[in-house]
Amino acid sequence: MNNKIDMLVNEQMKTEVPQFNIGDTVRVYNRIKEGQRVRTQIFEGTVIGRRGGGISETFKVRRVAYGCGVEKTFPIHSPNVEKVEVIRRGKVRRAKLYYLRDRVGKSSKVKERI
Repeated sequence: MNNKIDMLVNEQMKTEVPQFNIGDTVRVYNRIKEGQRVRTQIFEGTVIGRRGGGISETFKVRRVAYGCGVEKTFPIHSPNVEKVEVIRRGKVRRAKLYYLRDRVGKSSKVKERI
């Protein structure tokens, strides 16, 4: 039975996984279905964490929209996540950047890796 589950999981996983790290500013192209229509919505922000492995691996993106912080969690292998573009690379020393939630203004920026 375990072999059947592994076969199903391997079938659902993406072959090309986007390469990005914590602290990177990314643009996530997310497919949204509204009734009969299907459209692509772009969510751009800073990756503040990654968790899991295999088919259940997810990443969390944070951005500030209209003065309010918004965080979304995306599964990497979801068919609804069309692609992930890296806008700029971040230089960080932590695995999770949850401290950015308390920061406002310029202190919430992540330095760029050269």
